[in-house]
Formats: sequence, structure tokens, C-alpha cells
Amino acid sequence: MRIMRRLTQYALLYKRSILLALLMLTVAVAADLTGPFIAKTMIDRHIVGIERTWYEMPGKGTHVVLFRGHFYERSDTVALGTKHGAAVTLIQVGQNFYFVPQALPYTTNPTVSNGKLTVRAQHATLTVPVVQLTPRELFAFYRPEIPALWRLAGLYFSLLIVSAGFTYGQKYLLQVSANRVMQKMRQDVFAHIQRLPIRYFDNTSSGKIVSRITNDTEAIRDFYVTVLASVFSGVINMVGIYIALFVLDISLALITMLLIPLLAMWILLYRKYAADINRKIRSLLSEINASINEIISGVPIIRAFNREERTLAEFETLNDSFLNHQTRLLAINSASGYNLTSVLRNIFFIALLSYFGWRYFHLTGLISFGTLYAYVDYLNRLFQPVTGIVNQLANLEQARVSARRVFELLDNPGVDVVDGTMPRYRGDVEFRDVYFSYDGDKPVLSGVSFTARKGQTVAVVGHTGSGKSSIMNLLFRFYDATSGSITIDGQDIRQFPAQFLRQYMGIVLQDPFLFTGTIASNVSLNDDRVSRNDIERALRDVGAARLMGHLEHGWNEPVMEKGSTLSTGQRQIISFARALAFDPAILVLDEATSNVDTETESVIQEALDVVKRGRTTFIIAHRLSTIRNADLILVLEKGRIVERGTHEQLMEAKGRYYQMYQLQIGSAV
Repeated sequence: MRIMRRLTQYALLYKRSILLALLMLTVAVAADLTGPFIAKTMIDRHIVGIERTWYEMPGKGTHVVLFRGHFYERSDTVALGTKHGAAVTLIQVGQNFYFVPQALPYTTNPTVSNGKLTVRAQHATLTVPVVQLTPRELFAFYRPEIPALWRLAGLYFSLLIVSAGFTYGQKYLLQVSANRVMQKMRQDVFAHIQRLPIRYFDNTSSGKIVSRITNDTEAIRDFYVTVLASVFSGVINMVGIYIALFVLDISLALITMLLIPLLAMWILLYRKYAADINRKIRSLLSEINASINEIISGVPIIRAFNREERTLAEFETLNDSFLNHQTRLLAINSASGYNLTSVLRNIFFIALLSYFGWRYFHLTGLISFGTLYAYVDYLNRLFQPVTGIVNQLANLEQARVSARRVFELLDNPGVDVVDGTMPRYRGDVEFRDVYFSYDGDKPVLSGVSFTARKGQTVAVVGHTGSGKSSIMNLLFRFYDATSGSITIDGQDIRQFPAQFLRQYMGIVLQDPFLFTGTIASNVSLNDDRVSRNDIERALRDVGAARLMGHLEHGWNEPVMEKGSTLSTGQRQIISFARALAFDPAILVLDEATSNVDTETESVIQEALDVVKRGRTTFIIAHRLSTIRNADLILVLEKGRIVERGTHEQLMEAKGRYYQMYQLQIGSAV
């Protein structure tokens, strides 16, 4: 119920248009359901009604019929106090109509033989002479009813037009409202992703996150666009039909009320058997998306190691499981969909006809043909919304499962995005006895302390897993330290929003990430604060012309996803230009030259000297030759700083750094 309540809260954001749509739907249903009442009146009053008692009249009149030299008017149209003659009756037996020159006390079980009519009640029989009417004579008795029939037919079609117009309006408003609700939900989900901590992305595959934003929200969209509209329309139609049925005949209406508990039981049983399958289907769909995302990203590795068949087999296992669960759900939907609705409808028709027959033969409140027609019409209409509601049960369950997954994402605690800015800081960084663990159990950093002043370059080296990247993660506040403090210009970084902190930080990664667009847009990240002149100056200062001056479109050269059409060196130079264009006070270079060739590295080293100028720079490096000029080198081992100093100082100490350097450069240095 909590899921449905939250879905309803989203719908209430656009309650005005939804309420207007429901009002239009109510008018449309009322107009549509008036039709059978009009048909009932046409049948009972103006078609079958001629079989009522007629009176002989002294002369012509509006409703008077001339028959064999005498004038007759139907008893229900004779004005009160009007003088009239003897009563006569019209009766249908088989396909023929007969004129009876007297009033009949009852007209059940009629038979005609040798010009005489016999009618039988429970304990009495009456035989009277009759005259068979020719078609022309019969039409004469119908002629006074034709104007009323035309008026009622016109009213019927007018109501159909009204119903069609309001139905269009309510469907349009509901669909627009549903799409607006989904637009709002997608915005909320995407905005919340920007607030989620890095830890969430470390523990959740990108394919599963994408599945929640796309597949799950699309299933929820079906709930608002299709399910909600069908349920609203179905419920209002059913309420209107039941009102009409009770107006027609209370006993017959009570019979059809049995459908309500059957429908409720039907829904409960469906949810019981389909909910778990739907949850598994959505989970498998996320796993398939995650697998596809991983496979596409790793195509070069898969082919290089001849893993195509194994990868295909792993994907087929997921796909087969998805198919099996879909087949199980299809079996449930087939059993509980249109077929079951059709069976119930036929059962109710049998009950209706049996009840009508019993009342007819036992003469206990005979039902008119108009009432029977209207009731059959309403019964047919009643099962249309029932079928619509039942057919949406699958979509409803999928939407509930998808909504639970989306709301689980939204319920993950995030960091509020704060608008505004803060004065640019100098960039003096100090770590004081910092401890940190990713899982709260195994320590990654233990008692790390150091100071970096503005304009200094601090290099962090160590074996894989020593904690180098963790220091940078804490500096950027992707994570917060377990204990200890990190200050910038003497102020604890936890005292102001992370967005303000990162405003004056830049980073160049080992594998730079480029977005689809152009070289220029990747430098500025489409930030209005970075002008075209800033972009060109940054690219010029890092020596980009040497690596990319030959490109046909210059700095407007298109960049594909992840920069796949550019070399590693070109991508790295763009990343350096990006850092320079934003003019950070603190710059982090994370293995920025580890994946490039020697010639490109020389260009990047020159760019590095430009980028580092006047700002605090942290370098995470495996190539120790690139950090010889660093003002401070920190050597990490198992999360602790085991050595610190300049290159010369550490080489003279002949400790851990010396051994690492000798392994890389050789004893000749």
C-alpha cells in the first residue's frame, strides 16, 4: 500500500487536470448509459406498447387511429375526463397481430385457431373472437408513434456524440497528466542520481541504474497512462451501470452484484501468484541490461581472449531465465484474462435468462421486453470495464514492482545540491591523523598526516592498494574520513557543501572521460563560465595543437562516446585543457601519463608544467621519473605514510622509495 500511496502522491501533483478528466468521464458515462433507457422506452412504449388496451373514440385526434370505420386511441394517451367507447385490445401471436373487440384481463400463453384467441392464466382460460391485422392496418396503429421514435432516436445519437466528445477530452487529459507525472518522476530520479554518494555507484552496476531510469520508469508510465485510465474509466462505468441496473430491476441488479466479490477475489489471487514472478522479471531485466553494458564496454577484451562463445553462453543463461519467467507470467495472464471474463459473462447471462424465464412462467412480476433488452445491454457493457481492469492486472503488478525499485533508489540518502558559490580558497591542504575504511571494517588509511601549501606539488606513490586514490577520494569528499580531519586554508572541508569545495578543484584521470560533443564542449563541459577564449587559451597552453592541429574541424571536431575516435594522448591533452580552463586552486593528476607513449608523454609533461603553475597539485604516479621535481613525495604502504620528502632526500635514505625507483629506472641512475 505504501507503493500505491507514493504513486498516488505523484498523481496528485496534477490533480486539477485529473479531476477535470474524471468529471468529463462521468458526463461521458452518463450520456452513454442513458442509451439503453431510451431504447427501453422505444421498445416498451412505442413498439410493444401498441399491445395495450385501446378505446373507441368519437372522432379524429392526434393519437387516434382509423380502423375499419371506427376511431381508436391507446389508453395511455387518452386525456383524463375524455369520453370514449368500448375497450379493445391488440395482441401478437407468433408473427401476426390480432384485433380483439374487448379488453383482456390477462394475455399470457396466447394461441389462435379458427379465428378465435385463447389465453390462459394459472386457473382460468378465456376464448374470444379475433380479427387478423393486415400489414397496412398494423402500420396504421404504429403511425402515431413514429414522431416520438424519431425524437428518441435523435436524442440517442446526440448523446452518443456528447459521450464521444467527453470521452476524447477525458482520455486526452488523463494521458497528458500521466505523461507529466512521468516527466516529473524521471526528473526526480535523474536529479537524485546526481545527489547519490560515490559509494552507491561503487556497489551498483551502471546497467542496473540505467534499467531503473529507463525500463522501470517506462513500466510506471504504463501504470499512469494505461492502468490508471482503465481503472478510473472502468470503476466509473461500473458504478453508472449498477445504478442503471438497480433503477431497472432490483432483483436482477442484486444477481449481478455477485460480480464484485468475484472480481476482488480474482485480483487477490492474481497478485498472489504473479507478484513474485514480476519481481524476478524486473530483476532479470536489470541483470540483462548490466550484462549488455559490461559486454559492450569489454568487446576488445572479449575478442582478444576468444571469450565470444563463453560470453554468449552466459548471456543465453540470463535470457533463458527471463523467457521462462515471462512464459510463467503469460500462462497466468492467459488463464485470468479475457477467457475467464467471457466465462463469467456467459454464467451471468444464463442466470439472467433463467430468472427471466422463471418469472415469465410463474407470472410473478413479468419483466417487459424493453427492460430485458436494456438489462442485456447493460450486462454486456458491465463486462467491458471488467475485462479492461482484468487485462491491466499484469501492467499493474509490473508497475508496482518497478515503482518499488525506483523508490528504493530515491530512498537512498543523498547529498543536497546547494546553489550559490563561495570565495576562491588559496589551496593550503592539511591531513591530520586521517583514518578511513570503505566498509567500516577493513582500514584503508591509518593515521595519514601531511601538509601541502599553495603552489606546491605533492606526489603520492605506493603499490596497488596502498591507499593513494583513497586520499584523493577524501580530498574531493567523495567519501568522508572515519576519523581525523582534512582542512583547506585551515577550515575543515566538512563544514561547507561538497559542491562549493569542488568548485575550485580539478582532476585529470588515468583514463580521461570525454562526453559526446566536440573538443571545445569537452573542455568547457558546456559551462557558461568558460568562454570560447578560455577554451582556446587552455588548449594552446597545454600544447594541444601539436597533437590535434591536423583535425579537419579544429576545436569543433566531433567527439564520439568516451572519445573513441581520438588517441589516448589526445584525450589526455583535452583533459588537461579542461582542468586549466576551470582554473582550479587544487589539481589532482591521477596516473595522468601512465597510458601514453614517450613522445606524447613529453608533450603532456610540458602541459603539466603549465597546469601546475600557481596551484596546489597532487600527483598519483607509478612512473617515478615524472615526479622527480615534486616538492613533497609521500610513500604509502598499507594505508600508512612510511616515507616522505623530496626525490633527493628519499634517494639518499635508500628506503622503500629508493627500492621502487631502482626497480623502475635501474641501478645506473
